[in-house]
Amino acid sequence: MSRINQGYGSTNLKAREINLKEYYDLIKKRLWLMILIIILTTLAGYFYDSKYNNYVPLYETSTRIIIGPEAESMVTLMVMIKDPSILEKVIQELELTRTTETLAAQIDVVRLDESRVIQIAVTDEDPVLAANIANETARIFKEDIVSILQFSDVRLLSEAKEMPYPLNEKSNGITIIAFVFGVVVSIGLVFLLDSLDGTLKKDRDVEEILGVPVLGVISNMNRKKYISKKHKNYQDLEIRGETIGVE
Repeated sequence: MSRINQGYGSTNLKAREINLKEYYDLIKKRLWLMILIIILTTLAGYFYDSKYNNYVPLYETSTRIIIGPEAESMVTLMVMIKDPSILEKVIQELELTRTTETLAAQIDVVRLDESRVIQIAVTDEDPVLAANIANETARIFKEDIVSILQFSDVRLLSEAKEMPYPLNEKSNGITIIAFVFGVVVSIGLVFLLDSLDGTLKKDRDVEEILGVPVLGVISNMNRKKYISKKHKNYQDLEIRGETIGVE
């Protein structure tokens, strides 16, 4: 029983190796078609991504201010940073063409680790403008808070600097999907063309159709090889004839 199982297993392994070799030969035969389809689909995905994906880089930078211990409410001071009266002066100083609501949406005020340090972060499409907005907001807040809340213990801790790298990197998801789609479609097309091909390629195909074993196979010789071989035989005959004539 064990011998039968071993023989059956070796037969399955041999059949699997034959099938894998057939698949490899099939893909190798139409590899040019697969490469062409993959290139076309990938390029289509790339151009679609470049044209219709409205990618806008966003840059973020921040400045920090420190509030003195005499402040009664840190929350009130943080709210005042985004007050329209302060943001209007920022818009005027930087000659911006946006409303105070739009500017307020670009500014994020955060208290760091329950300390008296407040971070003013600004996000904008222009990295230089983002730094200018953050610094100007901190400066105007420091000047106006004296007259608004009668509080002057505000110091600039660090200035905002231009950030060279955007927060959101451009995604190549559509291009990658197009590449994978091209691979799948090309492989499927190769196997489809092979299934539609009615020519007999292997000895066992003939045996299955005719029901008789194949005793021999005549190799395929194209016209170019046939003419070359015929010309070579003709030259050999001429050389032999000349040799016979000389004797």
